[in-house]
Amino acid sequence: MFELFPALIERMSVVVTLAFVLTRFQSFRRLLQDKANLKQKILLTSIFGFLGILGSYTGIPIQGALANSRVIAPLVGGLFGGPAVGLAAGFIAGAHRYFLGGFTAFSCGLSTTVEGLLGGLVSLRYRHGKLPWQVAFLTGFCAELLQMLIILALSRPLDAAWSLVKVIGVPMMVVNATGIALAVSIIQNVLHEQEMAGAIQAQKALKIADRTLPFLRQGLNEISARETASIILEATEMEAVAITAGEEILIHLGAGDDHHRPGQKVLTAATREALATGQIRIAQTPQEIGCNYPGCPLKAAVVVPLMSRGRVIGTLKLYHTRSNAIGPLDLELAAGLGHLFSTQLELAELDRQERLLTKAEIRALQAQINPHFLFNALNTIMAVCRTEPDNARRLLGHLGDFFRRNLQHPEQTVTLATEIEHVRSYLAIEKARFGCRLEVKIDVEPAAGRYLLPALTLQPLVENAVKHGILPKKEGGRVTITAREMGDKAVVQVEDDGVGINLDKAIHLLEENNPSNNNLGLRNVHDRLRLLYGPESGLRIALRPGGGTIVEFSLPKVSQGVLKEVVAG
Repeated sequence: MFELFPALIERMSVVVTLAFVLTRFQSFRRLLQDKANLKQKILLTSIFGFLGILGSYTGIPIQGALANSRVIAPLVGGLFGGPAVGLAAGFIAGAHRYFLGGFTAFSCGLSTTVEGLLGGLVSLRYRHGKLPWQVAFLTGFCAELLQMLIILALSRPLDAAWSLVKVIGVPMMVVNATGIALAVSIIQNVLHEQEMAGAIQAQKALKIADRTLPFLRQGLNEISARETASIILEATEMEAVAITAGEEILIHLGAGDDHHRPGQKVLTAATREALATGQIRIAQTPQEIGCNYPGCPLKAAVVVPLMSRGRVIGTLKLYHTRSNAIGPLDLELAAGLGHLFSTQLELAELDRQERLLTKAEIRALQAQINPHFLFNALNTIMAVCRTEPDNARRLLGHLGDFFRRNLQHPEQTVTLATEIEHVRSYLAIEKARFGCRLEVKIDVEPAAGRYLLPALTLQPLVENAVKHGILPKKEGGRVTITAREMGDKAVVQVEDDGVGINLDKAIHLLEENNPSNNNLGLRNVHDRLRLLYGPESGLRIALRPGGGTIVEFSLPKVSQGVLKEVVAG
């Protein structure tokens, strides 16, 4: 019995070594990693069935039977491929053993089939996690023990079967169980290395995406494409990188850039297929790439469609100058980059849409303010045009100057100093209405006057102070406009000493969807400020000590850059 150990270990080593050699092939690793389809299951069954047959051929003849390592391959196939693969591989190896003959032919053939199935059943317990080598050893030991019991139960004469089991039982149970544990450990280590390599590629893709984010958030254009391709070429081992927008080449860096030029239509069939199907296209030969330019150095490529809003808007192309050079890691990197870039471009489109929406809302709100002011101004001029035609002409000049200033700023942003000039034109008209009943004081620091704000922001606040604060007061009153720079912002106040406002009304004045709120100008200014600076911004209304109202808002320094971008869209 003990003399069998060295010989069985030698045979077992052959099978385990072949299993290790197989793991060196990418195709075999993919079969084990992927959720196998029918074609892959058939291929796995064939591989492990063949290795089982090899185990029979390398067996040691003993008492009309074989001491062998046949069970290792079918059982390992079951552990990695599941019950169907284990059963089928065991049946192939077992059927072969049956046709070799001998008084244990049927029992050994049947036990091999059962052992393959046993490996598949054990795999169900560990299909979502790593199979411990101890479990693999115990499974192999129990499987070989089961084989010995089947030989004793089915092989005749019983004395010969018992004599055989006494000789081969312990060596085969120990050696083959060890071989199964070794094979499982080797394969799982290789798969773990593959997973680690994939994780490294995923990390690389995330780093590349992080570096390209500032560019791709601007959308897909020549500048963002050039920067993105340059970063990919620097961070990977690719020989060329290209990005297209539709069928137009935005950029091609690296090998082949002498004829793959920006602005041209795509030259490769692989790119056209990716654009048409929305699927990743792998080309391992120049013929599959399909570039008709003589002497093109591009030999292998992976083409990834870039998606936005459910449609293909371009492609990302990674090239090698060697045929069959696109491996699983290249594919994983390309797919990861394509997904991340598509997400960035989707966000860029959402940003653009949001800016357009904000711009449209601001224009709509300002369109409501202009007629509101114009209506009151014309009423004032109409009141004096008969009795004071010269004054009416002067007021019309102020009105024209007011709107001319506004039209001179199509970007709809002005400095606070310019807005004060708007207010002066407005107050010239209002003073014609109120005469000495209206007193105005304007105190704006030069530094605060340089801050930007939307045109016609201040005038409605002054109009509100005059109309609702001073006008109801018999003796009239004063409107005070102040602006001070405080740290990184400018604080603007419009204060009146008029009749004041009811505190409850002040609280609800700026509420959304308030049907009782008919103060259109004030509410529109509040909405415009919130649209530009965020929901936390807007007007702040307070009661003035001694009577009257204070309306205040702040302008951040960043508004000088951000405001132009948001309003201009």
